[in-house]
Amino acid sequence: MLFNSAHFLLFFPLVLTLYYSLPERFRYWLLLIASYYFYMSWKAEYALLILLSTVVDYQVGLSMAKSSSKRIRKRLLMVSLFMNLGILFLFKYFNFFSESVQVIFSKLSLFNDAPVFDLLLPVGISFYTFQTLSYSIDIYRGKTKVETNFFRFALYVSFFPQLVAGPIERSNRLLPQLSKSHQFDYNKVVSGLRMVLWGFFKKIMIADRLAILVNEVYNNPADYDGLGVSIATIFFAFQIYCDFSGYSDIAIGIARMLGIDLMTNFRSPYFSKSISEFWSRWHISLSTWFRDYVYIPLGGNKVVKWRWYYNLLITFLISGLWHGSNWTFILWGGIHGVLLILGILFTNLIGNTKSDWIKRKLGLPVVFILVSFSWIYFRANSLNDSQILTSSILSCKWSISEFFDLQNIFNNSSDIYLSFFLIGFLLFVELTEQKGTTIVERVGRYSPLVRWTIYLLVCLAIIYKGVYQNQEFIYFQF
Repeated sequence: MLFNSAHFLLFFPLVLTLYYSLPERFRYWLLLIASYYFYMSWKAEYALLILLSTVVDYQVGLSMAKSSSKRIRKRLLMVSLFMNLGILFLFKYFNFFSESVQVIFSKLSLFNDAPVFDLLLPVGISFYTFQTLSYSIDIYRGKTKVETNFFRFALYVSFFPQLVAGPIERSNRLLPQLSKSHQFDYNKVVSGLRMVLWGFFKKIMIADRLAILVNEVYNNPADYDGLGVSIATIFFAFQIYCDFSGYSDIAIGIARMLGIDLMTNFRSPYFSKSISEFWSRWHISLSTWFRDYVYIPLGGNKVVKWRWYYNLLITFLISGLWHGSNWTFILWGGIHGVLLILGILFTNLIGNTKSDWIKRKLGLPVVFILVSFSWIYFRANSLNDSQILTSSILSCKWSISEFFDLQNIFNNSSDIYLSFFLIGFLLFVELTEQKGTTIVERVGRYSPLVRWTIYLLVCLAIIYKGVYQNQEFIYFQF
């Protein structure tokens, strides 16, 4: 069930009405049923995978809480890791590794027939797997309390606003909120509605419009020269940001209307002045997950320098693989790992004072160019396509006439100008947010007449100028 579907527009108001109509003790039951219904609307059978992860990690958590033996607790943690990562590997990575091994072995003339499973990738499997894994790991580390109520734990794993694309919540943040009494709060509901509206604007008005040109160019890379590929790459940088942050805004807004606060997942990442700052602003729930459960356990930066660089690179290679079973994603993760290492070496070479000065003066455009260039490997359909796209940008074959050809990709040629305007509008909004007040908070402070005028204009823009041919959110595939 997509947030931007008629199905959801009927589903959520019903859930919200029932939620505040029912006695408190029944509300988490309603949310649990609604969450499983939400997920089963894609493919009902795959709800069994969520249930399996829930049952195993619930039992693992209880058993670890009862045991004082570190050896037994470690074995129980291994059960959780093996089961969750095993399911993830089978459905998401088995065919990728099988095909990669087949390519290598065929070149060595060993064999040409590796097994391949015809399995549909379950929506959001990477997100809920990491969410439930963090619970088991935190129980093992003694950083969170065990949840004894199975159904409340099941709701933590399957909570529908953030089930399929995050934010990836930690148990010590979300579980206590699921146990609290939430009274109807008009201000929270209105604030949540504003978040949802802003999220829909970013998705339907901006992301899906930019996708029209991005899909055409990236699916036919040999047909476009450097200018066309560069514009498509910049468009993709904002498409993926508006698509994913739009989803997060909707998820946060929906949860807020239910009285539950989800973590902020994006903080104006394209205003970053270093790659490390970018990753403190982009997909925060995932970057902090890899920091806490991969990077720090590897030793973080509390090791010799070469090992520190190794830890960074490995973490980002794994992050790339998490995003998709394709070498393009692994290369994308590796690029960011290398950029982080180069940033550290650069700072060590010229010193912190000069480095900070350069970041203030040149950091923002340089980081945006580097991040946008790396998006080529994230979006390209294959390594071969990424090579063609990169060559086009780096070549001298730039023709201004191609800009006018790009207009024909849209149903309305003026949409390319509208796309640039919307990108500019987004940047203006986020520039004003650097002072600490978000657009959602700022609109809430206006007079009723101004507020409702803004609501009406945004709704009319979405209805009459929104794009509805690229409905699925990008991160659903991960």
